[in-house]
Amino acid sequence: MTQQQLAEKVGIKFQQIQKYETGMNRVSASRLWDIAEALSVPVAYFFDGVNGADDPAQTGEASQGLPGDILGDKEALELVRSYYAIPENQRRRLFELARVLSDAAA
Repeated sequence: MTQQQLAEKVGIKFQQIQKYETGMNRVSASRLWDIAEALSVPVAYFFDGVNGADDPAQTGEASQGLPGDILGDKEALELVRSYYAIPENQRRRLFELARVLSDAAA
């Protein structure tokens, strides 16, 4: 796949893809998700070979009951996107509510 084709699938200009590839610009988590979907690979694909990237015990996720690739879960990503679409003051209240509910469930 060319940079132009990837850019079209992701919905950005190919120059932005070039900047990601050269490291000139950082790739946000949501953009990484979009790129992974366009390439039909899991997000973890981009972290192959990174020490501990595939080991939930090293990331602390296993002890928290989280899946190894939380950003690979479409529902989790949609929840995060929806969360950040909420105005900040309401988002803080929602966060506190989620924290209280989480503590009560434990």
